[in-house]
Amino acid sequence: MGGGGFLMEPENLSLDQYVLDATGLKKPRVCFLPTASGDAQTFIERFYSSFGTLPCIPQHLSLFKPPATDLRSFVLEQDAIYVGGGNTRNLLALWREWGLDEILREAWQAGVVMAGLSAGSLCWFEEGVSDSVKAGDLLPISSLGFLQGSHCPHYDGEPGRRPAYHRFLQNGSLKAGYAADDGAALHFIGDEPWRAVSSRPSAKVYRVRWDGEKIEEIALETHRLSSSIAPSAN
Repeated sequence: MGGGGFLMEPENLSLDQYVLDATGLKKPRVCFLPTASGDAQTFIERFYSSFGTLPCIPQHLSLFKPPATDLRSFVLEQDAIYVGGGNTRNLLALWREWGLDEILREAWQAGVVMAGLSAGSLCWFEEGVSDSVKAGDLLPISSLGFLQGSHCPHYDGEPGRRPAYHRFLQNGSLKAGYAADDGAALHFIGDEPWRAVSSRPSAKVYRVRWDGEKIEEIALETHRLSSSIAPSAN
């Protein structure tokens, strides 16, 4: 997701429900990884508040207070992994220190659904546009490489993202890839793009590349999801 989901659209959980539906299970186990936010308690609380209204078994994995000594078994027991936004650079450093990057790759190869927004979307690609490399600036960052090419989240949500992505593609700092607006998501099966979906009427996913003379930006057909309204906490 370029942006959206329960952290950005708590009144509309259609993208979150889509993640659960992708598991093919009636009540999947979904684990939230809030690493990029420093395991912010507010993010964790919002996760449980939102996913507690959906047909699933919600859990979270904190690397500051791990729920189990055997992280591998814990992760492989999940049906979906949902990564929150925040600092991509810190997320990658912590995952690698704990060996979670390789555990997640094993889980993905075993069929566990991997999802996320912002940093939680960028992390799956080879590289992309991030504001976590240098404070106050957008720069290329190398990531996990589960998916080939580059990625730019918040394509329409942050004014500097689109021109920065174009610039890095043009100067060869980044490979061709995909950009996603806030409220838009690209669904891969394995490492192949399969479907684009959105929670907002105008949100799109784009295939973007430098063709040697100009930026080629192709909007993918994007399916608008039916609105899933979060029940009132009252």
